[in-house]
Amino acid sequence: MSIIALNKVTFVGLMDDKGKLLDDLQDRGCLELIPLTTEGERVSQEGPSQRAREALKFLLGSPQRRRQVRDPVRFDAAGVERQVHDLQHRLQDLEEERDALTKRIGDLKPWGDFVFPPVEEMAGQRLWFYVFPHKEMKKMEAIPFPWEVVRSDQLYCYVAVVSEREPAEMPVPRSHLGSQPRHELEHRLEEVELAIEDAQAERAYLTRWCFLFARSLGQLEDRAARIEAASQTFDQDPVFALQGWAPKEKVGELRDYAEKQGVMFEAEEPGPSDQPPTMFRNPPSLAVGEDLVTFYMTPGYWTWDPSSVVFISFAVFFAMILSDAGYAALLGLGLLMFWKKLGRSEVGLRFRFLGMALVLASIVYGIMVGSYFGVSPSPGSLLANLRLIDMSNTSLMMAISVVIGVIHVVLGNVMDAWRYGRRVEALPSLGWACIVAGGLMLAAAMSLKIGWLGQLATIVMVAGGLLIILFTGVGAKPLSRLIQGFLGLTKITSVFGDVLSYLRLFALGLATASLAVSFNEMAEQIRAGIPRMGVILALGVLVLGHAMNFMLGLSSCVIHGLRLNVIEFFNWGLKEEGRLYQPFKRKGNEGWMH
Repeated sequence: MSIIALNKVTFVGLMDDKGKLLDDLQDRGCLELIPLTTEGERVSQEGPSQRAREALKFLLGSPQRRRQVRDPVRFDAAGVERQVHDLQHRLQDLEEERDALTKRIGDLKPWGDFVFPPVEEMAGQRLWFYVFPHKEMKKMEAIPFPWEVVRSDQLYCYVAVVSEREPAEMPVPRSHLGSQPRHELEHRLEEVELAIEDAQAERAYLTRWCFLFARSLGQLEDRAARIEAASQTFDQDPVFALQGWAPKEKVGELRDYAEKQGVMFEAEEPGPSDQPPTMFRNPPSLAVGEDLVTFYMTPGYWTWDPSSVVFISFAVFFAMILSDAGYAALLGLGLLMFWKKLGRSEVGLRFRFLGMALVLASIVYGIMVGSYFGVSPSPGSLLANLRLIDMSNTSLMMAISVVIGVIHVVLGNVMDAWRYGRRVEALPSLGWACIVAGGLMLAAAMSLKIGWLGQLATIVMVAGGLLIILFTGVGAKPLSRLIQGFLGLTKITSVFGDVLSYLRLFALGLATASLAVSFNEMAEQIRAGIPRMGVILALGVLVLGHAMNFMLGLSSCVIHGLRLNVIEFFNWGLKEEGRLYQPFKRKGNEGWMH
């Protein structure tokens, strides 16, 4: 549940040992390379080969497929990749040429099929072509050049003007018809279309390798990553240098390896000017929190890992917005339908656990508020006794939402302060935590009329304000530091607004529950008011109404559940953005088909 400490490691060795070192590092998969050349930086930005996956997508998108070859003896993955990319580019060029020819032929059609006479035969004169709307034709009377209407239709007149140079100040722009006659363009278009058919046939032929090609994706990308890594080293014959970020716990292992290979090795802690990548480590049950966090941003290396907090708070927010045990049960049925499919990959397993957490949290909260597809349990029943929260109590629900908001914002500030340790830079964040917590205490004291609690709240808030004023501008001159401190206090409106944003938990939950009740009442009125057909119509209203409410509820749960984490919470808890740790490692036989 933390960001792993990294070291900057450097290998220096003879060029003859470079290939083996890269192969062994790729097998170990514990090093993110730092480009030491401009060319390496450019390659790294392009990322490890997407060419192989693009080639497979191109083949899978073919309208026609051949029977799959499963014997790898005659299969050359690299050769097929080259063929596919050459074909893809050739087909793209042909299709672009076809589109351009089709447009030019369409532009020429109103003018007929003609060949431009040589300029010498025209005594130096040239033809210029214009398309005039009928209402603009009167302006042609002022044109001091010979002209003729070649053709006209319901909308336009097609006019040819004879002039040595292009006439200036014409009422309409000139039509660019090109120098080739229409019959030549039509002949070329036919050739291009035949070439496209041949290319599509070649594409269909290559689809026989889809199965084997998909199984080779990992190997192709490994090779591409290996080539990319070789371009990121600093080479000065007869030696080379390679640098990267490695987990601190792996440094000893890398040092032992370098000694055995006769390669110089050095490891150092990252300095203040360094920006190492962020490497997370969470237990499997909370690892999906990393996906929720990195969906919006990657925390900087010098910050902290909010994965577990985001995972738990997202489940709570999701449950509060859905606010119905019946809808939660439907979500659980949907999860069961995809249970096995999600279990086929590591990412799927992580999201399966997230789905299970969301379902359980939503069922528990739905039971606590006593809502089952908008129906409340009968008084005195077991389910009625389990109802602990009255959603119709506006004051209670607003208080719960605000308390959750305060806890979330305070936790964000405390964790932001924690990353600084005992340095004074932590004190402003602690000050904001005191102000937010003190504000809640003051509100509780005023509501419950507890005098001593109000006095304590005032002391906590004043202490927090002093921490902000005195330590926001640490390192600046006294006057500038004081000004920065008072300017820092202007964020009081921001923190107040962020805490109130958590009222959406109550508002959206109430909206979901109210809509469910409304659809139930509407269906009951239809059933009672329309004999015979009323039951069928009422069922239709129930099914469609609850389906719509369920989908709206889910979208609100995801959007606003994430929003409260990545906007309000991150605003106070994460001040720096980083990039995700991407180790140089071998993928082996990973692919799309198995």
